[in-house]
Amino acid sequence: MTSSRHHFVAALLCLCALTAGGCSAPGGGLGAGTPAPPVSPQPYPEPLWPAWTSAPGAAVGRQEPAPTPLKNAPEPGPDGLVGVDPAQVARADPRMRPYLGKGAIREPGRAGMRPPVHRDLTGDGKPELIVAADTATGRSALSVYAVDGDGIVSVLFTIGRQLAAETIGTDLLVRIAADDGSEQAVRYHWDGHRMTVVNDERRFRKSGPDCDAEGTGAASRPADGGRKSP
Repeated sequence: MTSSRHHFVAALLCLCALTAGGCSAPGGGLGAGTPAPPVSPQPYPEPLWPAWTSAPGAAVGRQEPAPTPLKNAPEPGPDGLVGVDPAQVARADPRMRPYLGKGAIREPGRAGMRPPVHRDLTGDGKPELIVAADTATGRSALSVYAVDGDGIVSVLFTIGRQLAAETIGTDLLVRIAADDGSEQAVRYHWDGHRMTVVNDERRFRKSGPDCDAEGTGAASRPADGGRKSP
């Protein structure tokens, strides 16, 4: 009889504890009939100045006019810039002309115009013309030309030392050596009028017995570090 009474008391105490503490589902979840807490709305971007909001690569705070066709440049052919003489196009560009005095070159180490390259950078299926020229001082100039109606326009002009370039999809990545010994990598993207900067990184080469890799002191930089857009 004593044993039965003990079991009854234990069961009664357990019931009281459940009543006082409420019913909880296994694992700490919500039990049946328990209302779910209200869901807080997630924040979303709200521009402070909508008129100044722009897509990546677009100029903010300034409105640049669209590039104008080069005077005295040859007319684009049926294939756009593929059948046009690159040297004639570059000579018609006042900013590129000073770098063309030494003629064409086929390998690095000399001054002159590098072999021209055609790549589709605007995404319209027609390749643009990319021209680069080296000087005896180690500086180089690079220009990108596109067809605009019946004329040819310069959509990018940049200069730098030890200039190298590559394409990433329709983007153009230009690498130059900075004065402090680092490498600057600038990525350009077509914005509908010209090639504009979407990313600018500077990479520093580590030195020391335990360092054999490049370090990146990458920080987004202003679009005026040795580059010029038309």
